[in-house]
Amino acid sequence: MNIETERLRPDPAGFERAARILRDGGLVAFPTETVYGLGGDARNDLAVARIFEAKGRPRFNPLIVHVDGVYTARRLVDWPDEAEILASAFWPGPLTLVLPLKPGTGLSSLVTAELPTLAVRVPAHPVAQSLLEAFGGPVAAPSANPSGRISPTMAEHVAAGLSGRIEAILDGGPCGVGVESTILGLADEPTLLRPGGLPVEAIEAALGRVVARHHADDPLTAPGQMASHYAPGAPVRLNATSARAGEVLLGFGSVECDLNLSPAGDLVEAAANLFGHLYRLDAMGADGIAVSPIPDTGLGAAINDRLRRAAAPRG
Repeated sequence: MNIETERLRPDPAGFERAARILRDGGLVAFPTETVYGLGGDARNDLAVARIFEAKGRPRFNPLIVHVDGVYTARRLVDWPDEAEILASAFWPGPLTLVLPLKPGTGLSSLVTAELPTLAVRVPAHPVAQSLLEAFGGPVAAPSANPSGRISPTMAEHVAAGLSGRIEAILDGGPCGVGVESTILGLADEPTLLRPGGLPVEAIEAALGRVVARHHADDPLTAPGQMASHYAPGAPVRLNATSARAGEVLLGFGSVECDLNLSPAGDLVEAAANLFGHLYRLDAMGADGIAVSPIPDTGLGAAINDRLRRAAAPRG
C-alpha cells in the first residue's frame, strides 16, 4: 500500500481531521510525552491490523491502548487498589498499566494479541490529549516506526519510516521524555514488565513495596519485550570507553565523542536525546555505534534497556 501521508498541524482543524481519519479506520501518528505513537481505533479490527502491517510488527506483540482518563480505563480493565494508587500519582504520564481485560469492551482482539490482559495508559502530552478528546474513543498506538527500529521522537523520524504507509502525521514537535512509557503488570503481583520514562523507584515509593521484575526468558506479556528492538542500521556496542576504527561514539558525561547524550551526566537529558541521537549517528553511515557506559539507576535503567535491545543480535 502506498498512500499520501498528510502532515497535520496541532490546531482545531488538525485535531478534527485526525479524528475523522481514525473514525474512518485510518492511521495517525501523534506525539506523546514519551515518543510518537502510531494510532488506530482500538475497536476496529481492520485499523488495528493495519498498524501491524504498517510497522511490520509481529502479531503476537500486544499494543498499548491510550485513553482520555481513569474513568475510561476502568471501563476496559479490572481496577485493583494498586491501579488507583498509581493512576492518582502518575496519570496522565509515562506509565502503562497491564490489567485483566473486562468482557464486552468492544476492543479488537488483535490489540491484546489474544492475551487476557490489556496495556492501557493516559498520555500527558497536550496534543495526544486533544486528539483523544476529538476522537472520543480508545486509540491503540505502538511507537510510530518500522518494527524493531529506532523509536521516533520527532515528526521527521515518523515520516522517514512510515510515509506512504499511513494517512497522517500530527506534528507536535519533539517529545520531552524521549523513551517509551514504563510498563507495570498488575494482573498478579506488581511486576515491572518494561522500564521506561517513569523510574521504577518512584513506583515502589508510591506502592510502599518492591515490585517484581520481568525476566528475559518469561513469556511475552507486554509491548517492548522483544529481545532485538529499537535498533539503528549500524551495529551497537555498549559500555565503550572509546570508538574503534569505523565506529562513531555516543557519549555520556565528560568524554570526547561524536554526539553526547548529556555532557553534564543528566539522565533526564540523556533519555530525551537517546533516539534522536541514534538517528543522527546512524545517518552518518559509520560501520558501528559505540556507546559510553550509562548508570543503571533511575531513567538510566530505561536507557540501558533500550540500548541492550538495540545491541542484541538481529533476527
